[in-house]
Amino acid sequence: MKLLRRDAPKSMRKKRQRASLARSPSPMPANALYLEGDQNESTFRKQSFTRSRSPQVRSWTASASVQGNASPSSFLTSRRKSGFTPRTLLPGVLTARIHIPVVDYTWTFSIDARSLGESLLLLGSLIYLYKKLTDLAVMDSTSLEIRALVAVALIYVCWAHSSLSRSKIGPIPSQIQSTDGHDSKRSPAATSSSKFTHFSYVWMTVPKNYRESSDDGVLTGMLLPSLISLSLLYSSLRRAGQSDGDLLPRDWRIEPPHSLQHPGFETAVDALIAARKSLVDFATLCTFILFFQICASAWFERRHRKLRFTPEGERGSVPRSEMRRTWYYIGFAFTVSLLAICVKFTAVQHNISLWKHISYFDVAVGSLFFQFCMYTAIRLAHGAFTLGELALVCFGGLALGTELLNLTRSRLWPGSTPFIKTYRLPNPLLVLQIALIAGSFLTGFLLSPLLVLSRHIAQRPVRRLRFPQDKQRHRKALAASFYVGALVVVVALIGSWTWWSLGKRDPWLWTIFWLLEGNRKWSRPLLLIYWGVLGGLSVAGWNRQLARSKRYRPRNAMVNSDNVVIPVAGNQAPKDSPELPPTTPPTSGLGLTFPNLPGLPNLSNGSQVATDLLDAADKHVPTLGINARRKFFHALAVVMFLPGIAVDPAFSHLSFSVAFALFIFAEYVRYFAVYPFGAAVHLFMNEFLDHKDSGTAILSHFYLLTGCAGSVWLEDSSRLSLYTGILTLGVGDALASIVGKRIGRHRWSPSTSKTIEGSAAFVISVVACGCLLRLCGLIEEFSTMRYAAVITMSAVLEALSDQNDNLTLPLYMWCILVAVQV
Repeated sequence: MKLLRRDAPKSMRKKRQRASLARSPSPMPANALYLEGDQNESTFRKQSFTRSRSPQVRSWTASASVQGNASPSSFLTSRRKSGFTPRTLLPGVLTARIHIPVVDYTWTFSIDARSLGESLLLLGSLIYLYKKLTDLAVMDSTSLEIRALVAVALIYVCWAHSSLSRSKIGPIPSQIQSTDGHDSKRSPAATSSSKFTHFSYVWMTVPKNYRESSDDGVLTGMLLPSLISLSLLYSSLRRAGQSDGDLLPRDWRIEPPHSLQHPGFETAVDALIAARKSLVDFATLCTFILFFQICASAWFERRHRKLRFTPEGERGSVPRSEMRRTWYYIGFAFTVSLLAICVKFTAVQHNISLWKHISYFDVAVGSLFFQFCMYTAIRLAHGAFTLGELALVCFGGLALGTELLNLTRSRLWPGSTPFIKTYRLPNPLLVLQIALIAGSFLTGFLLSPLLVLSRHIAQRPVRRLRFPQDKQRHRKALAASFYVGALVVVVALIGSWTWWSLGKRDPWLWTIFWLLEGNRKWSRPLLLIYWGVLGGLSVAGWNRQLARSKRYRPRNAMVNSDNVVIPVAGNQAPKDSPELPPTTPPTSGLGLTFPNLPGLPNLSNGSQVATDLLDAADKHVPTLGINARRKFFHALAVVMFLPGIAVDPAFSHLSFSVAFALFIFAEYVRYFAVYPFGAAVHLFMNEFLDHKDSGTAILSHFYLLTGCAGSVWLEDSSRLSLYTGILTLGVGDALASIVGKRIGRHRWSPSTSKTIEGSAAFVISVVACGCLLRLCGLIEEFSTMRYAAVITMSAVLEALSDQNDNLTLPLYMWCILVAVQV
């Protein structure tokens, strides 16, 4: 394409522009998405360019007209059923207005019925569990914190969904004209000016840092950590009259928990209760820090709103410079930590029971760790979290980090603490889990310069390198340095800490000997072989399927959101659709591209004859959609994990920790394009992504593993609770999705695509599986009615919440199972 000179005649410039447009096959970028829809239904709007140096994925969105209750076409939803109008159980928006005559103002409260139902469910569950603990007379020291937490949650709901106005407000909207919440609330950036829409932000973050969602999930981030902490406390109180040998479920084979030589408590259960009271204090501390950051960020933004023009995806109070953002956040984090210490000091001086079970040092370290964990996660996993998911994940990191700190402190200075303040029993399983998971993050932090260079060289085009012939050699050298460095850190640093924490026992030999001491002879080695064979066959089968489907996919074809291949003749776009490029790179959605990889066959000039020959070569190429691919791994989790928990839950505990650590290293290799596996891992994972995996980091497999393993890691004495994650995600969630998409006709709300039929399938399938496990003798007797009630509450939360259910749903269900005593 020739450059147009400014001094050329106007007619000549126009002539050259027309010639250039005629030669170019498509004016749209290569990462454009095809939106399925009727003629004259979809109009395309390009997002404005922002100068922020943070990664921004350019996307194309569509705004469709809505007739009646029909939903618009969207690339985030499944294909629309022609002529079908769904019925909804809940209204779209609930609105209340109160006129204030003295000041002539009108107070308006408007909230989505789905969001209100989710908030009431979480608040009701927290209040119910708090009441049960109050009846046991153990909540005197933390009663003020929980009451203040409930008050803060109510204040936030009223503040986020209220408005004051002097002018007359138009008619109350009867419903939200969207079936999934992504058209009426595509993103915080797209709806920041909406009257009844409110999104919250962490200090010095902008809308594009978060995952696109119809709800920011603040109440999930505020209430679910406290709900988990109270459930752990209630679970330990039920063990108070038991001996140390009965603390864990049947068939849980592990050595007794470690204790100090001069313990301050009679039994390990008493120490566990005291430690979990401190976890409740940490949960409320994180909630108040989150609420303070939200309020400070909103107040600061309101001051800057009228001072400058704010482009889409940005905020007026947040500077465009990444370095300035970071320094502002660091200063604000230290200020908040100092304020938290002052609040605790004031409470102690006035004999107020606030954060009584944690020291000043714990308040300072906990607040700083939680805030820096939030900022680091939101910057690295760009666009992968909602605010609620971010707070929940960072609270889990805080709990694991404080366990590491307390274990180390009890070993260094045994006289400084009367007990080992860990939230699970301090046995070798906990030591190995901390070494594996915390050590994986520590390895990435120590080797971050090598990883950043690897990603930089892999992304940089060859023509822009100073020595292009040395690119591959540099990548190999960086990869070798990373692998050797990871081996040194794991063996020397992490291995030494594990050896010291296990009482100067070699962790590798201890693991091998413990592997051969299963409940039955060779049970644990057989489980390893079973998992390896099943996992290898699954990955190899999917690799072959994906390779065949890519190989025989037309070169100049497009794939819509339902994984349906739409062939295009030559370089022409299909009728009734905008012009699109002939190909769409499979990795363009995550900011990583691998242009030199061998991919689809090279068809010269886009020959349709060669395309037809390739398509006719194999008529049986599978064309499963994204949902079917993802639910396959849910079913695989049941087949893999159920035998392990049934045979040896303690060994499954350790195996889940090992798998999580391997996932972390695999994400290092994928995200930073470490040679030679980075591209292959990225291309494989890219085939299983949906709209909730729009960030730079891929977290779905982490959420799925955490959901299945969380009920085992929390170590409740009930065998039924061990299967919570597997039954919830592997059976209930998978069948709810399939049934809802196939026969679902009644939706919960206009702002969600979840159906009542899918929720009913969730309840029936999970209850049936629970009864089947009871018949097989794998779990103890339980009340079927109570169990069905708990499953129903979990199904309602799954239907109403817009957060990632693989993470939140198993944890919520486990908490309610503990509270109800099924």
